[in-house]
This record gives sequence, C-alpha cells and structure tokens, in this order.
Amino acid sequence: MRRLFAVLAMACITLGLMAVLGSAQMDKGAKPSPAEKASCALADGKSISVDYSSPRAKGRKIYGGLVPYGEVWRAGANEATTFVTTTDLMVGGKHVPAGSYTIFAIPNKDKWTLVISKKTGEWGIPYPGADQDLVRVDMKASTLPSAVENFTIAFDKSSGGCALRMDWETTRATVDISKM
Repeated sequence: MRRLFAVLAMACITLGLMAVLGSAQMDKGAKPSPAEKASCALADGKSISVDYSSPRAKGRKIYGGLVPYGEVWRAGANEATTFVTTTDLMVGGKHVPAGSYTIFAIPNKDKWTLVISKKTGEWGIPYPGADQDLVRVDMKASTLPSAVENFTIAFDKSSGGCALRMDWETTRATVDISKM
C-alpha cells in the first residue's frame, strides 16, 4: 500500500512539474509574428477586412533581402493573409466581387503588385499559382521617413473608399479601393 501511495505521489509531482514547465515554455513560444487585423468601413454598412500575421524586422534587410524583389511574397507571416469584402469593389481599377480571398504581393523598388487570389484556407506559402489569381493590380511604392519595425497592413479612409497600405522597413506600398 505504501508503495502504491509513493508511486501515485511521484506521478502527481511529475505531472505538476510538467504543467509548470509547459506553461513557462508557452510564454517563451509566443508567436514572433502576432496576428493583426485591419478594416475599412464603407458606405451602407459594408466593409473590408484583412487578417494577417505581423513579422518583425529584427535588424534584418527586408526588401531585396529576406523578401526578394520580383518574387511573390505572402504579405505577412504564418497563415495566409486574408482579404474579405462584403461588397463589390474596385481595387486599383479592377473589379473584385464581394467574398473571401488571399492576398500576396510582389515587391519591387519602384512599384509593387498586389495579387488577390481566389484560393483560400492555405498556409501562407506556397503561392497557389497564377491560375488561382482573381486580379493583379499595381501598388505605388514610396519611401517612409523612418524605419518601421513591425510589418503593418492598414487602411486610410478616402472620399471614395480607402487606400490599403503595407508598411515595413522604410517602404510603403499603397493601392486605392472604392465601392462599386
């Protein structure tokens, strides 16, 4: 009986230590690229939302380095970056019907391309291919006055809708979006 009690006591102590160590590791294992959300409220209660993971620069060369120029990039980290609209839109002059999509970007020094893909539900990489593209639109690239540590997607409200912007390192890429 004592032996059984000793074994049970040891098992309880072991489980307790595992629980303490596991919770300590969860704190250390917090995502280095946390989940973020951007949204734009449009007329008539319609909206656009983007869910993405925000990687950190951590002193790395981002564009032309970690993110190569001229190649499709997942526009964030971790899970694929989603783009959801509750109304038909004009994105960079091209029609995007209401629905859920995945977005990618092709960065270059002077101009970017925003890729809106029909394929959803995948991890951020690999890119599903041009045959899944709904549209590709040009984005204006500009230089920011100071470096941005956290990759950020945001919307700036405009009279006709909003501008989607992506900021990271010293680069800002933007595209105008309006309701149809």
